Amino acid sequence: MEAIRLFKLLNHDQRNTFIACFLGWALDAFDFFLLTFVIVPMAHDFGTSVADLTYAITITLAMRPVGAVIFGLVGDRFGRRIPLMVNIIFYSLMELLTAFSPNYTVLLIFRALYGIGMGGEWGLGASLAMETLPTEARGLFSGILQQGYAFGYLLAAVVYWIVFPIFGWRGLFIAGAMPATLVLYIRARVPESPVWLRQQNVMRGFWNEAVIVLKRHWALFLYVILLMTAFNAISHGTQDMYQTFLGEQRHYDVTQKATTGIIYAFGAICGGTIVGHLSQKWGRRRSIVLCCALGIVLIPLWVFSPGYTLLVMGGFAMQFMVQGAWGIVPVHLNELSPDAVRGTFPGFAYQLGNLLAANTAVVEARLAHHFHAANGHPDYAKALGLFTLVIFVVLIFLAAIGPEKRGKEF
Repeated sequence: MEAIRLFKLLNHDQRNTFIACFLGWALDAFDFFLLTFVIVPMAHDFGTSVADLTYAITITLAMRPVGAVIFGLVGDRFGRRIPLMVNIIFYSLMELLTAFSPNYTVLLIFRALYGIGMGGEWGLGASLAMETLPTEARGLFSGILQQGYAFGYLLAAVVYWIVFPIFGWRGLFIAGAMPATLVLYIRARVPESPVWLRQQNVMRGFWNEAVIVLKRHWALFLYVILLMTAFNAISHGTQDMYQTFLGEQRHYDVTQKATTGIIYAFGAICGGTIVGHLSQKWGRRRSIVLCCALGIVLIPLWVFSPGYTLLVMGGFAMQFMVQGAWGIVPVHLNELSPDAVRGTFPGFAYQLGNLLAANTAVVEARLAHHFHAANGHPDYAKALGLFTLVIFVVLIFLAAIGPEKRGKEF
């Protein structure tokens, strides 16, 4: 009932803005995750190993801080709305060009450029949404907004299921150009951030102000980078190589892999929405710690279950916890951010965390080869389980020692 009340609390402009920001992040994630479903066939076509092909994921993640800085600073200086539209067109174009990669080197170039676009979207969308929504509704809508990421994964699983058997992996990336149509909706329905508009009436000399703010809050900035490194490692650590684990170690076919992905994407959406909302009462840090602790308990069910049904249940529950914690991130980072650089600070810290966690898939692939199974094949289950355990512990520690500004007025 409380969630329904908060939905009704939004006016027409707030609803349109939130829908646009949610879809921008969801379609960005959709474009990113398409690659994770087709690592093996792409590696085969380009004559590389699976471990080498995962560098296409690494380079995307590594370039996201560049996009966060470029689009974040432009968003703080010139508004959130127009830079967001430019960003969506840019990452959609890079996704389309990926489909026509003639070789492995060109693929890496397009994925690097796509990473710039992906890195810019989250900061712009999250700041526009959080600055537009009522304060009391932030927890719920932070959870829903961040689960645009899980919704993107869900959409990627469905498109993979339908498109890949017919058109192959290149057809997937052609379908990945569709987010560009979202720009038409933003152009027609979404107003500029009211907080940014008010800020322009009282703030002059933006660049000098931004430098002063970052110098004053450097310790907070470093803390948030470490926090987001752990967050990104746990997200990519439980998702990017999981489809490879299902196919290569459990030998599931396209339908079983896609179905599993769809089910645990629903778990992620439920977790992010519910925990994000509860964090408005429980607190941001306490909610993160609880999700991580329960995630540790779920590791055996998630990767070591003997049968398909239990494995699917484990996937649903694990993503409920991982994305439950992630549902708090948009509101937590925007509340921690200094007002003058809210377009840059959360997104840049988030994407620097991505940079530091960019080798997650590579590390897990190497660990799998180290923990080879009895038949000599890579043991992805042990690699995923060990990596996830370590990162959960680190995230619990970082969340427990950090600051909290729940309910801060912008």
